[in-house]
Amino acid sequence: MKKLEGASPALLQYHEQMLKLVAKGFFNELINYGVNEAEVLTVAGHLLDHVLRKGSPAGKEAEYYNRQFSVKDVEDDWEETGRLRLHQVSISPMDPRLIPRIAAWLEAPAMRESFYPRFPGSEAELGRYFEAPERQYFSIFHEQDLAGIIGAEGIDAESAKLEMRKLVGDPEMQDKGIGKRATFLFLYHVFMIRKFRKVYLHSLDINIRNLNLNGKLGFELEGVFLEEAVIQDKRRDVVRMALSGPLWLALFS
Repeated sequence: MKKLEGASPALLQYHEQMLKLVAKGFFNELINYGVNEAEVLTVAGHLLDHVLRKGSPAGKEAEYYNRQFSVKDVEDDWEETGRLRLHQVSISPMDPRLIPRIAAWLEAPAMRESFYPRFPGSEAELGRYFEAPERQYFSIFHEQDLAGIIGAEGIDAESAKLEMRKLVGDPEMQDKGIGKRATFLFLYHVFMIRKFRKVYLHSLDINIRNLNLNGKLGFELEGVFLEEAVIQDKRRDVVRMALSGPLWLALFS
C-alpha cells in the first residue's frame, strides 16, 4: 500500500486500519504455519530486507492481475440461455437437483466452518434455504464440470445491494482461478444485468489471501466485527468488504 499524500484524516484512518488488519492476519498465518513468536522477529527482518531491495515486481503482478480480463471478455448469453462465460468458466441459475452434491461438499468441517453464518446442514434444509426469495444462487462450471456455487444473500432491491457468497466445492477445481472468474461473472450479472449498486461479503478472521484477492477485484474494507463468531468454541473476527458498481466498471471496462 502506498503512502496517501494529502489524503483526508478519514482516509488515513482507514488506511492505518487496513495495515493493522494485514499485520494481524500475517501474524496469525505465521503461527498457523508453525513459526513461534520468537521467530516472528526473524521474519520481520527478512521482510525489511525485501523492502530494501530495488525493482520488486509485486506492484507489476497486481497490475497484471487486474488486466487478465475485462467486461468485454464476458460471453453474455443470459437472455437466450441464462449463461455467462469467461474463458473456460461459466455460471447459470442453480439446478435444485444439485443440492445433494452441495450438501456432500459441506460435510467437510473446513468447508462448512469457512462460512459465516453457516449453510444449513441437511439436504432438506438446504433446499428450503436456496428457495428463499431473498437469495439467488448460480452453479459454477469449468467446461462442463460442476465446480461450485456462487450467489446472492439478503437481496435488497430498494437499496440495490446484496451479499455475495461463493463455494468452490470440488477439491480438484480449487486453486485454479475458477473462483476468481466465477466472481467476475457474478459481479457482471449484478452490475451489468441487474443494475445493482453494491455488493458486499463477509469472511472469517483476517485472511491475507482473501483480502488480496477481493481487493484486486475492487472490494474495499468496510469494517471488522471483533470476536463476532464462535467456531469450535473459539471466537473469530468477521471482516466485511464491499464493492460499488461504478468502481468495478472503472477498473474492468
